Amino acid sequence: MSDPQEPRGDAPAGKDLDPDIALEQPGSVATDADAARSAAAPPADEVEPPSRWHTMLRQISTGNALISVLSVLLALLVGAVMIAFTDERVQAASGYFFARPGDTFVAIWQSVSGAYSALFQGSVYNFRRDTFAAGIRPLTETLTFATPLIAGGLGVGLAFRVGMFNIGGRGQMLIAASVAGWIGFGLDLPMGLHMLVALVGGLLGGALWAGIAGLLKARTGAHEVIVTIMLNYIAFYLVSWMLRTPGLLQAPGSSNPKTPAMKETAIFPQLLGPQYNLHFGFILVIAATVLVWWILSRSSLGFKFRAVGENPNAARVAGINVSSMYVYAMLIAGALLGLAGVSQVLGTVTTGFTAGIDAGIGFDAITVALLGRSTPWGIFVAGILFGAFKAGGFSMQAAEGVPIEIVLVVQSLIVLFIAAPPLVRTIFRLPDPKAGPKRPRPIVTKEVDAK
Repeated sequence: MSDPQEPRGDAPAGKDLDPDIALEQPGSVATDADAARSAAAPPADEVEPPSRWHTMLRQISTGNALISVLSVLLALLVGAVMIAFTDERVQAASGYFFARPGDTFVAIWQSVSGAYSALFQGSVYNFRRDTFAAGIRPLTETLTFATPLIAGGLGVGLAFRVGMFNIGGRGQMLIAASVAGWIGFGLDLPMGLHMLVALVGGLLGGALWAGIAGLLKARTGAHEVIVTIMLNYIAFYLVSWMLRTPGLLQAPGSSNPKTPAMKETAIFPQLLGPQYNLHFGFILVIAATVLVWWILSRSSLGFKFRAVGENPNAARVAGINVSSMYVYAMLIAGALLGLAGVSQVLGTVTTGFTAGIDAGIGFDAITVALLGRSTPWGIFVAGILFGAFKAGGFSMQAAEGVPIEIVLVVQSLIVLFIAAPPLVRTIFRLPDPKAGPKRPRPIVTKEVDAK
């Protein structure tokens, strides 16, 4: 029998100990060896790993998609507060709040629910219409507004994935719209072929205009943000000059800076008939979304794009021509933004256009790309959401008297919350994705001297 003064360390943790090894009691003293053994963790196979459901829930709670959804909810909540503050009924009821507080809360509810109900009925389905065909018209308007936003968002998002900040959407849209518009009203071609030539011409115009920024960055190292900003101004004043010059874009016999109407052979066909504004451009942006997804996820070019976007120095060491990737990325991004400009000219504004044909879509596309996390299908959903804001915003203003600027504030707040994920995680108490899952602490039995 061993000396009772010497503890035995061969007993497994959690098992029955030998009689000469006593359990820890209050006031007992352990040796240095005991303390070292007690601090040692058990083998890895004795620690139970987190369950599959726990891992899945953690991935969802720390994912970018959830942050985007919660950012939208927070923006709508802040928008509700602003709607209530600007409503005259709420202001009147708050004047006698301490006498009858219930009136104030009822007025707030009526104001907010009425505004968001009008937003829904103006962007998804109008329950006040007699027929389904009439009630579904708001949804078609949402998809129509979303068409150029999705195309522009894809162009901005693709550049983001390569590490470039393409804010030249306005200039690329204007050049594409000018080329497609000139072909649309200036050439006589058969049905179908005319539309195809105008479409291809617009895509090439946008691609070449964006390619200038890509080429300058590749050859001289010029920053694409500065270059694309300057190209926006150049494109705007160039198109404005052409709209005031007879024989270029200005309509014959007119002194207004506006083009002639597009010829019927070049206009995008209507998808659901003349009673709706939804046109063939929406099919094109679906195809563009699939194409961008395939490029980024399934092609070797997309692999190079992502490698350059993650670390251009490492990509260069791996043998990737980084300069060429910048040029290719901007060419494709410009073509996608060109599709946005073409859809405006041949699908929406077919009676002629002015220098404001871009309608701010070039900058809204940045917001869409941020909300969609620069992923093709995320951008697609974000474009539809912002299309709903545009379509429903007018309904909110007409039905409830809500200022249209509140919708713009909501859009801006979405970007603000997306740009600050820690703020969203703090508000909703979400786990930090950088902190790994907590492993259960093992139970260690300490061996001490027996009294």
